[in-house]
Amino acid sequence: MLVNCVIGGGETVLKISKSDVITLACEALNKGQLEESKEIIKVRYSFDMVETKKRNFSRTKLLQIFIRDGFIDRYSGEKLIFPGALRVLSELMPEEFPYQEHWKMSECHIAWWQLFPTIDHKVPIARGGDNDNENLVCTSMLRNSAKGNFLLEELKWELLPSGNYSEWDGLMYWFVQYVDANRDLLECGYIKDWYKVVKNLKI
Repeated sequence: MLVNCVIGGGETVLKISKSDVITLACEALNKGQLEESKEIIKVRYSFDMVETKKRNFSRTKLLQIFIRDGFIDRYSGEKLIFPGALRVLSELMPEEFPYQEHWKMSECHIAWWQLFPTIDHKVPIARGGDNDNENLVCTSMLRNSAKGNFLLEELKWELLPSGNYSEWDGLMYWFVQYVDANRDLLECGYIKDWYKVVKNLKI
């Protein structure tokens, strides 16, 4: 990666790699030039303090983004599954499709990571991003964890087009129909919460 290098009172701008900037700073330290080293970092590879913002989302907000993006992972293009549908499987097949409330990976079926939709910030909050819809995308828990606080260009990822909700709803409609026909599933708080959100949602 390249960064701007200002030389000669700001008149000439060169592109040098970030590793070269660190190398220059280390070379200055070798010469006993601590202040020069500080200046190199300050000017050529500055630290920008970012004020973090609250990023908790309601289930309604989550579902709105999932629907907007057509239950598609915007980083891979893969289809994702409505959370309630996954939980129904775990409720009915706890050994074959286990779920652990604290997301302990050794006790959850890997589908909970590969197919579970969540919201990601294209520009992470820790990097100055905000909670505006334009900065929010649907992705899997797996890719959300992998991306962390990195920018797409840093990972050499790209943002893919959203899906079409009318073509793929993440099995949300199946979830509602199945729960309507098997009301005892509403005894599970997780299923009940998502069921209420879908029923109250205005699309």
